[in-house]
Amino acid sequence: MSEAIRLSKRLAELLPCSRREAELYIEGGWVTVDGQRVEEPQFKVDAQRIELLPGASADPIPPVTILVHKPVGLGSGNGANSAQQLLTPDKRWAEDNLQQRLLRKHFGHQFNTTVLETDASGLLVYTQSRGVQRRLVDEADNIEHEYVVEVSGQIADNGLKRLCRGLVIDGRELPPLKVSWQSENRLRFAGKQFRPGQIGAMCRAVGLHALSIRRLRLGGVAMGKLPAGQWRFLQPGEKF
Repeated sequence: MSEAIRLSKRLAELLPCSRREAELYIEGGWVTVDGQRVEEPQFKVDAQRIELLPGASADPIPPVTILVHKPVGLGSGNGANSAQQLLTPDKRWAEDNLQQRLLRKHFGHQFNTTVLETDASGLLVYTQSRGVQRRLVDEADNIEHEYVVEVSGQIADNGLKRLCRGLVIDGRELPPLKVSWQSENRLRFAGKQFRPGQIGAMCRAVGLHALSIRRLRLGGVAMGKLPAGQWRFLQPGEKF
């Protein structure tokens, strides 16, 4: 029996090609071992049948950005009990219309760019793109957010006007916001420089209790009909 070696090394010998090209073929999902696609260059092989699929390309895999509809109860960071655990093939929205071959590498090194409280739901953005990261992190104060908030209670006199301008929360004077009634118990908030806990505190300041908070939009990118607990790719024409 021959000694097992890395798939990338064996593929480079078979084609032949450079080791780097072999890694790109493998990571791009173009290589099968005994008929099964393998995307790990370090996968060990010996006498198995190794094939390169038709149309194979050794081009680097471009970074992707993933939009997640975080449900209530999950954190917005990385790790256990966070929305990051939703970044799996089976959680991809069936109506995601981006013609994107799904690869294991799409889920690696995904950076969470936004914060959303555990008891809130709505749009989160994970990205491998430095450009998107800069836009949503370094330029965060320039990004408009939109939320819908289910409330209970009786709003104070001039409460809606105070929500739009003039509230001070934790010693911080809030920037002007656009706040309007969407129904008898639903408010829409739109503005910049939201902080964790801010919306709940704003509601309490005018006599209301926030029952649920859901983020609908970040900049020019809306969550749309994306179901809770699922994700989709950012489309080429969408800009934050």
